[in-house]
Amino acid sequence: MSALANRDFVKMNGLGNEIVIVDLRREPSPITAAAARAAARYEPYDQLMALYPARENADASIRIYNNDGSEAGACGNGMRCVAALVSAQTGKTALDFETPAGLVSCWRAGDDLFTVDMGVPRFRWDEIPLAEEMADTRAIELEIGPRGAPVLHSPSVVSMGNPHAIFWVENPQGYDLAKIGPLLEHHPMFPQRANITLAKIAARDHVVIRTWERGAGLTKACGSAACATAVAAARLRRTDRKVTVTLPGGDLAIEWRASDDHVLMTGPVAYEHDGRFDAASFVDAGAA
Repeated sequence: MSALANRDFVKMNGLGNEIVIVDLRREPSPITAAAARAAARYEPYDQLMALYPARENADASIRIYNNDGSEAGACGNGMRCVAALVSAQTGKTALDFETPAGLVSCWRAGDDLFTVDMGVPRFRWDEIPLAEEMADTRAIELEIGPRGAPVLHSPSVVSMGNPHAIFWVENPQGYDLAKIGPLLEHHPMFPQRANITLAKIAARDHVVIRTWERGAGLTKACGSAACATAVAAARLRRTDRKVTVTLPGGDLAIEWRASDDHVLMTGPVAYEHDGRFDAASFVDAGAA
């Protein structure tokens, strides 16, 4: 039987990024890709955040699943939701979580506001990773569309614990991202696939983005994409290191801290409802 069968969950969102949280700390059991997909059919989500016992001095260890069953290394909006939930349970205003991307610290920044330390961005081609060496990842050789008149070209690439490609455009709404996104997500340049973002520099302290999220599709908000875009814009000296990033679901405050190069993301969380996964939904989802 699947680890998620008859399991309680909490549905939350960060700027419309739909998050389901399941607490497996008392009864840890692995979640298969098939079970994650079955859970998304039962309770639609962008990411599933599974809490496991921490191996060291942390509040929990977290595994992150996209709605296609693949695992993610980072999810900033999901981390804020988890922090809000565990903070409400424990009364703690500062928390630490083990994630595939490393130890992540979170703290309350106001009513329904949490800050997540997303760590240090990675820029080297083999850390992102890319399929071939690129000396300057501020703008790599990649384009889509007719030769000589590409629709999109020269993205900045960054890893925030997961790979991101940011294309600079005048109007992020002016592209069929539902069509272009999957093509670029699976482009041979990205051996682990990539999150694809269209970004407009609105001011030195303001960036507007839309994102096709690896393994999840179009989303109202992708926190790691907001962080990657803020860092990429600052590397190009087109913005300062503190910016507001506007996503379809709302605004995030992003700071690429000069003292240690850590990226801090601050934004809201919202509770939606509690639920329980129906065991019948996982009859064929235990082993794949």
